[in-house]
Amino acid sequence: MVKKLLSQVKQYKTASLMTPVFMVLEVLMETLIPYLMASMIDKGIENGDLPYIFKLGGMMLVLAAIGLWAGIMGGKYGAKASTGFGKNLREAMYRNIQTFSFSNIDKFSTAGLVTRLTTDVTNIQNAYQMILRMCVRAPISLICAMGMAFFINARVASIYLVAVVLLAGCMVLIMRFTMKYFTQVFEKYDELNASVQENVTAQRVVKAFVREDYEIDKFHKASGNIYKMFVKAEGIMAFVAPLMQFTVYSCILLISWVGAKMIVGSELTTGELTSLLSYCMNILMNLMMLSIVFVMITMSFASGRRICEVLDEEPGLKNPEEPLTEVKDGSIRFENVTFRYNANSESPVLDHINLDIKAGETIGILGGTGSSKTSLVNLISRLYDVSEGAVYVGGVDVRKYDMETLRNEVSVVLQKNVLFSGTILENLRWGDGNATEEDCRRVCRLACADEFIEQMPQKYNTYIEQGGSNVSGGQKQRLCIARALLKKPKILILDDSTSAVDTATDAKIRQAFATEIPGTTKLIIAQRISSIQDADRIIVLDSGRVDAVGTHEELLAGNMIYREVYEAQTGGSGDFDENGSAAPDGRNGAKGGEA
Repeated sequence: MVKKLLSQVKQYKTASLMTPVFMVLEVLMETLIPYLMASMIDKGIENGDLPYIFKLGGMMLVLAAIGLWAGIMGGKYGAKASTGFGKNLREAMYRNIQTFSFSNIDKFSTAGLVTRLTTDVTNIQNAYQMILRMCVRAPISLICAMGMAFFINARVASIYLVAVVLLAGCMVLIMRFTMKYFTQVFEKYDELNASVQENVTAQRVVKAFVREDYEIDKFHKASGNIYKMFVKAEGIMAFVAPLMQFTVYSCILLISWVGAKMIVGSELTTGELTSLLSYCMNILMNLMMLSIVFVMITMSFASGRRICEVLDEEPGLKNPEEPLTEVKDGSIRFENVTFRYNANSESPVLDHINLDIKAGETIGILGGTGSSKTSLVNLISRLYDVSEGAVYVGGVDVRKYDMETLRNEVSVVLQKNVLFSGTILENLRWGDGNATEEDCRRVCRLACADEFIEQMPQKYNTYIEQGGSNVSGGQKQRLCIARALLKKPKILILDDSTSAVDTATDAKIRQAFATEIPGTTKLIIAQRISSIQDADRIIVLDSGRVDAVGTHEELLAGNMIYREVYEAQTGGSGDFDENGSAAPDGRNGAKGGEA
């Protein structure tokens, strides 16, 4: 784990090396000053030797200035190294997350990934800075101070040694008790972030159902769990300060008592006693700093393990050794395909699917909630891999393609349409970064989005808020369709993406598809039969199986499910799911986002 984390130091190695160098220099200056002070008292002040006092005073001033400069430089390089290390960790994690397949993402909650990228990285960053500075400074300072104390008087210095051993033993016990609490607390952070994310994302729903008090109570519980863990850990850590003060004052009293007796017996000078007291404080304060470092390291180990889980996660989907980089056409074939989200699941989501779709065909897909419509189309762009069988695009198994090449030829307009903060043009150019404004206008006409864009004050330069909160559901769907068309794909998948559009606009969009992109294979998942009745063929899914395939007229005459849905909708019920069936494993579209 440590090796993997430290591999992200990269270009900040020099700063990481310079930090301890300056810390050592600072310690040496601080160690020499009490020794010179003892000499000033014994040889200068007691003898009234003013030149000697000025000489040593000047030397101490120079040493203090050098120590101050070294401390500043150590802080500067330490900050550069630790923040750079944190930056590299975040980038490495984020880069790896971008390679994740849907199955990888399913292992980590969004809140958990956010905590790892923020809180956990901050803990590692702070611990790294403490290690570079305090973990170098404190032990060396302690050793130097102890060495100087024994050099001045071994008998008095023995008091330090006993105190250090006793204090170190107490610190180890305290660390053992606190470690388990610091390990658990970050799991509670995930719960807290999940509560915040869910509440903010669904703020309109919360207000519509007047559930603010419920959400506040849920957040209070999540926050309270973190509070309890920290109280337990900090409650144990609270013993450190009084224990340290007791040790310090005990040492000062013992040294003063023993030192005074030795001064009377001419075994010790006043200056030496003064320097020994300075070294006493130096030793014990450095020991306290080490205890703080140990706390930070304890916390960072828990964070480090969580970060490494993300860095070590291997993408569930990978390119073959020699991937194909060209998709011949938009033909699609499912050959005895069975699919499970979980390899250990008893019931498959899709069960022995066999389909043959020609390039340029318009295919409607109909089925109840949980019938795995979205799961079916997710296999085409290889967002998941099949459990059995094979999916072919352009006559080639999708597992033989370069994934970027394949996905560039498949445009998907999802159930949950996503727009990003930026102008309308910037959002459209997700489909093609080099598209001209005229290209964007053309696809917006096809998607019937130009009607409302032209009425906006800034037209195509109108700013879209995060999540598209300043446009309606239907407008958002039309913008997402336009964005997908801008890719000029060989396959276009519309996953219930005109549900918020009125029937007249829906008809216009379908007509534009028929006339403007006849060579593109179009797969349309819909709840309304009117949206797919003009398709070349319609696939009826039921519980992850193909129940029937045919034209509108054929299915109306020969398929009970299709006929019942048609009659319900034309009869005014419009409740598709009265006639749809749920998946046998009770998923109801949770993973695949089935329509």
